[in-house]
Amino acid sequence: MSDNPTASSAIGRVLDFLSKTCIFLSSCALVVLVVIFGWLVFGRYVLNVTPTWVEQLALLLICYITFLGAAAGVHENTHLGVSFIREAMPRPIRNVLRIICDLAVAGFGLVMLISCIQLVQFGWSTKLPMLNIPEGMRTLPAAILGGLMFLFAGFRAIRQISYLFKPGTRPVEEGPSWD
Repeated sequence: MSDNPTASSAIGRVLDFLSKTCIFLSSCALVVLVVIFGWLVFGRYVLNVTPTWVEQLALLLICYITFLGAAAGVHENTHLGVSFIREAMPRPIRNVLRIICDLAVAGFGLVMLISCIQLVQFGWSTKLPMLNIPEGMRTLPAAILGGLMFLFAGFRAIRQISYLFKPGTRPVEEGPSWD
């Protein structure tokens, strides 16, 4: 990472934008999910005609809600993690453990991205029943999550490493507070 704080904060703002976009898209998908289930109940009990496509679309939307929301959680550092041991350590050890954790998450994200791209490609020729869209659309959000995990955690690890070599600067604490 460059010594230029403007470059670091510019990248941080881009990552913030990506995280907020994930939250927005997840929120929109959740609203659509509620609306289509309302339509399912109305169709089944009022019109006496069950819309068969609702369940398939609901499964697809849940994939997007879950994976995009998880990406934002990695950025905000609110994902599931056991950090009480790391945070109980003295500051130098804690900072090194944070780097190791972020590098592990970034590595997992990279593996997930590569594997899920292969799943998307494999399923692209098959259609989802009743929706007539490629099956790969169901695994696409997992690939997106993998890429975003790699970006978010990788950038945080790079920032942590850069603070280790700059005397007098504060380390990156929890969350995405970009300078």
